[in-house]
Amino acid sequence: MSWQQKVETTVTGLGLELVECERSAGGLLRIYIDRLGAGEFVTVDDCERVTRQLQSVLEVEALDYARLEVSSPGLDRLLRQPAHFERFVGSEIDVSLRMPFEGRKKYRGLLQRGEVDGWALVFGEAGKEQVLSFQLDEIREARLVPVIDFKGRKAKPAAQDHDKKPDGDLNP
Repeated sequence: MSWQQKVETTVTGLGLELVECERSAGGLLRIYIDRLGAGEFVTVDDCERVTRQLQSVLEVEALDYARLEVSSPGLDRLLRQPAHFERFVGSEIDVSLRMPFEGRKKYRGLLQRGEVDGWALVFGEAGKEQVLSFQLDEIREARLVPVIDFKGRKAKPAAQDHDKKPDGDLNP
């Protein structure tokens, strides 16, 4: 069993999804985890739990590493496996193709199911939408487009006309 399989077995055994694992120069082992439920997010406690479990497993398996990092995949989550694409159908994604199509490699649009094990990206202006159909082996990288929503902030009410000075300034 390879080290990646051991990491995946450990992470999935804790009820989480292994998104990606990287091993880089200098002995850095970086693990990205996610929760499987819709609307659920990885917490610091999840990362700590996975870190502690992996430290034990990797020590028993005698895997040489200098530093272990466990984190969420972030707002711009990488999509690699068919299950990732299936989970995020209807979401806005960025796709980089391996080979240019109509002179472009990078596209942004809504992910949809395509025909026969394929996927489709719907992009363009309303009423002039275009569809790019693709297979997973035709893309170099796909990522979710970050959605940042500041629900706590609300727009300030518009100033009343009687509060304005003749020049439109609200300051006294």
